[in-house]
Amino acid sequence: MRPDPRTWSNDDLTIAYVGHATVLINLAGTRILTDPAFFARIGVQVGPWTVGPARVVDAALTPEELPALDAVLVTHAHMDSLDRPSLRRVSGVPLLVVPKADRDLVDDLGFSRVVELGWGERIEAGGVTIEAVPVNHWGKRWPGGSWRGYNGYLITKGDRRVLFASDTAYTEAFAALDRTPRIDVAMFGIGAYDPWIMNHADPEQVWRMFRAVDACALLPVHFDTFRLGKEPLGEAMTRLLAAAGAESDRVAIRGVGETFVAPRHCPFPPRQ
Repeated sequence: MRPDPRTWSNDDLTIAYVGHATVLINLAGTRILTDPAFFARIGVQVGPWTVGPARVVDAALTPEELPALDAVLVTHAHMDSLDRPSLRRVSGVPLLVVPKADRDLVDDLGFSRVVELGWGERIEAGGVTIEAVPVNHWGKRWPGGSWRGYNGYLITKGDRRVLFASDTAYTEAFAALDRTPRIDVAMFGIGAYDPWIMNHADPEQVWRMFRAVDACALLPVHFDTFRLGKEPLGEAMTRLLAAAGAESDRVAIRGVGETFVAPRHCPFPPRQ
């Protein structure tokens, strides 16, 4: 399944799951890409080769198939989220947002503007407000790099809002987010929890965090693209849908390459 951004309306909120933590968002005409990873492997660069996990499924879009972007967001310095070869291929984008103390990892890639954000800090891009929000994770790229930041992002344009929190262990911090206007789509990572439960939430914990946010729809990411945990392929989605139960239709996508157009008026009543 392949998204076709050429057909998307700039009046809508449209999101395509490109794979792993890479998501293409069109928020009413502003186009944002998260944690780009397009190639066959992620990991350490050794000359022309990459040493690290191989993709299980191809990226749903190539860099050449992307529309003109307004911003790229990177959540943290791990090699599956800050993939330098992929970032180099989209370096013509006018703005790259990274967490605190990560600029040195991207300054040589050709971006005209790089901005570091810490939790609670914001920047404007293409009429959108991008705010860094707390997650329960860590930001080291190499041992000893505990000073590096790690973010989720709350993206707002008018009364449309998107939360992107691809890498987080369970936390109650999301319950403190302002819920007015209501968040249209919350994106959480649902994979790599076995044995990394201290760094990545399991599907049942993701459902609890989603319900605390009280967003209209949940768009799961960070699953079934690279084998980063011991859980078998397919388990994360199966467990998430079971946790959602009668509300499973709030899970917006089921696999890489799917596209979701968020309804203008949420059909699910807000949490009281």
